Amino acid sequence: MTPMSELARMMRELEDQLVVCMKCGLCQAVCPLYAETGREADVARGKLALLEGLMQELFEDPRGVSARLDKCLLCGSCAANCPSGVNALEIFLKARAILAGFQGLSPAKRAVFRGLLAHPELFDRATEWGAKFQKVFTRPVNAVVGTSCGRAMSPLIGDRHFRPLAAVPFHRQVPSLDRPAGASGLRVAFYVGCLADKVFPGVARAVVDVLTHHGVGIDMPAGQACCGIPALSSGDTQTFRRLVGHNLERFAEGRFDWLVTACATCTATIKKLWPVMTAGDPDLQDRARRLSGKVLDIHQFLAAHVGLTPAPPVNGARVVTYHDPCHLKKSLKVFQEPRAVLAASAGWRLVEMRESDWCCGMGGSFNLQHYALSGSIGRRKRERIRDTGCQVVATGCPACMLQISDALSQGGEAIAVRHPVELYAASLRGL
Repeated sequence: MTPMSELARMMRELEDQLVVCMKCGLCQAVCPLYAETGREADVARGKLALLEGLMQELFEDPRGVSARLDKCLLCGSCAANCPSGVNALEIFLKARAILAGFQGLSPAKRAVFRGLLAHPELFDRATEWGAKFQKVFTRPVNAVVGTSCGRAMSPLIGDRHFRPLAAVPFHRQVPSLDRPAGASGLRVAFYVGCLADKVFPGVARAVVDVLTHHGVGIDMPAGQACCGIPALSSGDTQTFRRLVGHNLERFAEGRFDWLVTACATCTATIKKLWPVMTAGDPDLQDRARRLSGKVLDIHQFLAAHVGLTPAPPVNGARVVTYHDPCHLKKSLKVFQEPRAVLAASAGWRLVEMRESDWCCGMGGSFNLQHYALSGSIGRRKRERIRDTGCQVVATGCPACMLQISDALSQGGEAIAVRHPVELYAASLRGL
């Protein structure tokens, strides 16, 4: 349980933010969940109204409040389009932290977050063992998308089509890097992220290759941990702060000009949420704030600090379309830069999909708790992708890559899912 003094502090912060909402309802038009259900309780305005009576609800129906708050993608669409500037994403995260602090975590979440995720070496070993034995329980289902499914129905997997764990995670392929600045005169820290490490090591490899090509030095310390967003989304601020502190110790100040990631969610978490959600620890918050100013998405860094030259058009160029990750466009306002990376990738022609910035439906734990809704939102994205006639759909978020892979595979589509940096790295290699 969280101390009552800490809960009271968070409650005061929450109350100060809630008064800004005018209840105008403009969030309805942009909420992907509301588009599916049409229920006021599923849109930001409905949740904010619920939170106005949170203190009373804590004692009367805490589980009911938690269930309604958990039914949210945390995509930030409402905050990005709010005329009053209400940061609903931050409000919902604080409310979840208050509820988890009041009720305590469920045994399952306590085991996953505090027993596993909070211990990076144990988490790495567990996923490596999972990679060794996953073929016993799964089978390939779509070779182009690269997905598998369960050999038998299970409560966890269900009927999902998923990207399997990499046979060799990136931290085993490249344990660490300490390269000085080259021709660019710049040196960056590279935060890999869980999914790029354990599911999409090709993305991490592409980042290293592209930075090396452009003469950028790399500081990639060993022993990196999760950015903490899974724990934070479930209200576990204890694990979140532990992970923030663990990572801050590895990325020492003064050793790099910028910190880059290839994951939209990790970038937004480190840049936006680390400084805000560590408020109970002044020293940790101060260090998080200082790092925040150096954090850039990999596309941002390449476009702003290295320079990208559009590739000349070629006959027979393959078609790629692009999905805007919510955390990249809506939270960080990064959307032209990934397109600049694709434009610099020889042999590809970008065809924009309709609703490129409509959420794909992943939402982290939302996908686990509300898979039917998540899948329905994903099918809408699949239709938009298919309409472009593309051979590849690119996106700057590995979590979106998982969700889009599931949607495409379920529909029997032969469309590959790639990160823009993968296509750019391949073009630099002449592939």
